[in-house]
Amino acid sequence: MVLASLLSVTQNVGYPLLMVIVAMEALGVPLPGETAVIFAGLAASAGRLNIVLVIVLASVAAIIGDNIGFQIGRRGGRALLERPGRFYEERQRMLAIGDPFFERHGSKAVFFGRWIAGLRIWASWLAGASTMRWRTFMLWNALGGIGWSTSVALAAYFGGKGVETVISKIGIYALIGAAVLVAAGVFVFWRRRRGVAHRP
Repeated sequence: MVLASLLSVTQNVGYPLLMVIVAMEALGVPLPGETAVIFAGLAASAGRLNIVLVIVLASVAAIIGDNIGFQIGRRGGRALLERPGRFYEERQRMLAIGDPFFERHGSKAVFFGRWIAGLRIWASWLAGASTMRWRTFMLWNALGGIGWSTSVALAAYFGGKGVETVISKIGIYALIGAAVLVAAGVFVFWRRRRGVAHRP
């Protein structure tokens, strides 16, 4: 059974792998951090891991990874964007838009970005490259990391039996395919709504 094999792997590598994947994704590496938390929650539901430790370690990993990403963005990303050379004017326009945005809405982007796949990977870098204060970032990043880890892990933990039944019946690849189709549908709907809103 696919799910049983995945849960067995999760149990054997357990907490260290969970922390590494979540932290590396938060740092900016495109790894499946949310999927790791989901499978850890499922493993906890099956009695193979401790749900409290899953939440605590995922939260810590997310916060640490994001703060490293913030510092990289602050020290390297800013210098790279301000460096003279190709696309200098375009990069300056990006900063002219990004700085005020993170000054006004940075806390929301950092907090809610935890639940958005693309933004979850790049929010810390973007916040670091902007003029957002580290203390503000740290507060909302911590709240977002804890809220995200708790909600995702508990959703998998309490929905474990239901998720297991679905996966066993239709297969994990079909489930992933269905999730991709739903995401694509939402994206197309959003683009159409945006296009209608921008029509004269």
